[in-house]
Amino acid sequence: MRVPMVRAVASTHLKGLFKTRDYWVPLIILAGIFFIVVPLILLNVVQRVDRTPLMNQVADIIGTLPAAIQDNIQGETGGTRAAYAFAVYLLAPIAIVVPLTISSAVGANAIVGEREKGTGEFLAHSPLSLQEIYVGKLFAAFIPGYMATLVGFAIYALIVNVVVGPNVGGWFFPTTGWWLLIFWVVPPFILIALSLILRLSARVRSAASAHQASTLVTLPVIIMSYAAASGLIYSPTISALFIGIVAWALAIFLLLTGSRSLKRERLLGVASEA
Repeated sequence: MRVPMVRAVASTHLKGLFKTRDYWVPLIILAGIFFIVVPLILLNVVQRVDRTPLMNQVADIIGTLPAAIQDNIQGETGGTRAAYAFAVYLLAPIAIVVPLTISSAVGANAIVGEREKGTGEFLAHSPLSLQEIYVGKLFAAFIPGYMATLVGFAIYALIVNVVVGPNVGGWFFPTTGWWLLIFWVVPPFILIALSLILRLSARVRSAASAHQASTLVTLPVIIMSYAAASGLIYSPTISALFIGIVAWALAIFLLLTGSRSLKRERLLGVASEA
């Protein structure tokens, strides 16, 4: 597999995406809602509601956390402690949901979209190998989702430190669990979902079918990664290493075998299989 060829496929696909306003505007809105709007509103509200029914419900949620976690929660008032718990522990899964949602939308259209645009014939007759096409398309879908996560994570960290930091003694975020989550756990989960979605995109006959089928793949992966993110934040180091190793091993296996689902006949739209 030639890396320059993979890079050429990915860059061509990415250039087409970012020239399409219908793609990047929803991407910005989605990432902005999860990483900026929701945390900003939630953390400000939680810090300002003490001794209310809402605060009692929040206290009940915090009370269900493991004792070790409750001991690590900082803050003098109930509102500050609740805001700290939400920022560090309870909002962690947004780092999984956002990239999977963005990348799956791109991946679902990656192969079947070439046929519908009429460019599948060009790829089918090009000197590119099927593995190069597959990996290039996979990374073209991976990059937007993961880049949105990195940018959103940086903004989220700034919001947490500005809103909660002054009440807990200064800047404290990101924690170890969040560093490991973003750079060790999130990438393989995105690759696992995309490797499965691209297999579907190579087999179905329309983009609509690809998007419907990708939902069946993305939902279970989101559920698994959501659980992994929650568990990781509770026990950052050991859980991160174990979950990351397993996820990377599965991602690499799916990456190496995924190109078998791609046939030149499918790019041309003449394959007999659905």
